[in-house]
Amino acid sequence: MISWKQVLADAMPAEWSAEIDQFEAQIALRKQGKVAEKLFTETRLRRGAYGQRYDNGKRYDGEKTQQLPYPSGELTKGVETMWDAPGMQRIKIPYGGMTPAQMRVIADLAEEYSDGIAHVTTRQDFQLHFIHIDDTPDIMRRLAAVGLTTREACGNAVRNITACPRAGCCKTESFDVTPYSQSMMKFLLGHRDTMDFGRKFKIAFSGCREEACGLLAIHDLGFLAVMRDGQRGFEAYIGGGLGAVPFQAKLLYEFVPHTEILKLAQAISRVFGRLGEKKQRNKARIKFLVKKLGIDEFRKVVDEELKAVPHDLRFDTLAAEVAAWAETPGTSAEPSRRPDVTGDDDYDRWISTNIYPQRQEGYNIVTITLPLGDLSGDQLRRLADLTSKYAGDNARTTVEQNIVLRWVSTIDLPSLYAELKEIGLSQSGAGTIIDVVSCPGTDTCKLGIASSRGLAGELRNRLMAQQTTLDQSIKDLRIKISGCFNSCGQHHVADIGFYGNSRNIAGYTVPHFQVVLGGKWCDNGGSYGLAIGSVPSKRIPALVETLTSRYVAERSGDESFQTYTTRLGKKALKEMVDQFTPVPPHDQKPEFYSDWGDPREFSLGDMAAGEGAGEVVDIAMLGFSQAESNAFEAHLALEAGDYAKADEYAYRAMQKAAETLVRQVNRDAEADAIGDEFRTRFMDTERFYDRFARDQFGNYYLNRIAGGPVAANAEATHQLIEEAQLFIDAAHACHIRMQQEQVKVEA
Repeated sequence: MISWKQVLADAMPAEWSAEIDQFEAQIALRKQGKVAEKLFTETRLRRGAYGQRYDNGKRYDGEKTQQLPYPSGELTKGVETMWDAPGMQRIKIPYGGMTPAQMRVIADLAEEYSDGIAHVTTRQDFQLHFIHIDDTPDIMRRLAAVGLTTREACGNAVRNITACPRAGCCKTESFDVTPYSQSMMKFLLGHRDTMDFGRKFKIAFSGCREEACGLLAIHDLGFLAVMRDGQRGFEAYIGGGLGAVPFQAKLLYEFVPHTEILKLAQAISRVFGRLGEKKQRNKARIKFLVKKLGIDEFRKVVDEELKAVPHDLRFDTLAAEVAAWAETPGTSAEPSRRPDVTGDDDYDRWISTNIYPQRQEGYNIVTITLPLGDLSGDQLRRLADLTSKYAGDNARTTVEQNIVLRWVSTIDLPSLYAELKEIGLSQSGAGTIIDVVSCPGTDTCKLGIASSRGLAGELRNRLMAQQTTLDQSIKDLRIKISGCFNSCGQHHVADIGFYGNSRNIAGYTVPHFQVVLGGKWCDNGGSYGLAIGSVPSKRIPALVETLTSRYVAERSGDESFQTYTTRLGKKALKEMVDQFTPVPPHDQKPEFYSDWGDPREFSLGDMAAGEGAGEVVDIAMLGFSQAESNAFEAHLALEAGDYAKADEYAYRAMQKAAETLVRQVNRDAEADAIGDEFRTRFMDTERFYDRFARDQFGNYYLNRIAGGPVAANAEATHQLIEEAQLFIDAAHACHIRMQQEQVKVEA
């Protein structure tokens, strides 16, 4: 039988082919026990191959839970090899740009190796789930043959380089950033100076300041296109990132000539590789190095490094490619033509939400709305055909998990819509409140705490049903959901954001979501929201209804949602959220004790071990409630600009949560010894550790003890409050595990 390696030998770049051969050899050696698992894990991650969650072989599609063609079984804890359970393959899509040929190959791979679904991520990548490790070399070869790679899609490397999907067609851009993002991807892929990072490194390009397409503020390195004296250049930003505790990127240079950005990226990579943290994973992103050195000192270090970077011939060859870059339409257009209003409500709504008139008159960017970022292999294949027919082969993925077709003539919009409708891809609502963004959550992510996809699907369905009556003021709001605290769903920069956590209610682990308000999507992710309260998952839709209806009723003029929430204030917002925090008894509302799209209930077991157990739970819940109250007082102090008081309350919140845990194992612990008791009984024993790596949140508390009050400014205080809330959530989770352990002992 002829192998894909033989069939595609002449179609793959020689270097990529050799790398895939090496990875295939590594798989064989690992199976023979000749390669250590730790080393192989880093190897496969750098090839974009992840382990994934595997709960009973099910996947939630937003409407129903599908049974997958795999054996059922509980989540395989600690499985990282992908030998026994399928995993996930990530495919890098630089700047989101795809050709029809590439789309067809991904469609084939989804059907042949995956569950038939191609998933678009919030970093413009594609992911295929339920992939077996033995199939990954052939998957990589078939992708390489059409110019796609999985190299460094994961791992401690430069991840997919993202860019505005409207670049080159946007009305407000300084210039097209597409060729620059492409040249940087080529330059840094496998570069020797990016091999020694302690953590991942994310880069983004944006053509304009006010929009959100590039989201520079949340990136390790961001480039904003600017013109100076008729010359192209970039503002360079450094040290942004979301994760558990978000950091706003800092301005590194006001103007970098466009010919110098590759050299700058190399210099920064060398600095990060040399000075970045290697041992403590939770402190290894470049944002922590920038914080440690300060932006001025970091700039000096980079200035010195720039002097040491030798000239690379690729600087010149890639510059020539940038200069030669061009994108052309496949069809002609009538410059003065505007989209017709037809009287077909569905079509007219689609025109109003999914069409962006390009700066090139007569042409449009058409957004293909993908609920939950998913489309079937057949849909992707047929969309590739439409891309060739209507868009001159120009398609791109977006950070909002959609696909856009570019250079679509206005006169072709009706026929394109009709053909999209035939394949189920004509949904309206792109870029509106209906277009809810979600990470995979508990469907496939090992770190998922709550069903972000399940909640996103429920919210989307409810909002779609209301779309004809939705007030215009809320249509442009963004809802973003993460299944855990890591912000893969980008909840920090949403108008209304949520991230998954859980609470112990009468012996049951009840799925909850933290509510995050105050984020700013525009201005490249201009500001971050703060968690304001934890609400049972099943109450979230009602909360969204209340938040949006009050905004409609109470906004002043054309006041934005962010301005409205700021004016309303944290106290009023907290009161609104608190209406939805109670969990009804299990015998009255059993549906509250399972998640969206997941019928399982998570019980701690039979808790009728005596009234003493109930008393302990009550005392613990009281302690955590007091910790939450202190955290909220920190919010109010931050809002008032009293940073010292905010710091004090945030520390009190962590102290109370730690005390609550400590007194479960040592009721007589002295108040002034809580920190030492927590370190000894929970950190040193690794009792605070779990599969979500929440031990880092224990260090937030210990670091605050050791370091004392944080700097008296808004950014540092904001981060401390984030850390306090994460520590409280982790303490809740630790307490749940302690309860489970006790039930097992008593059984």
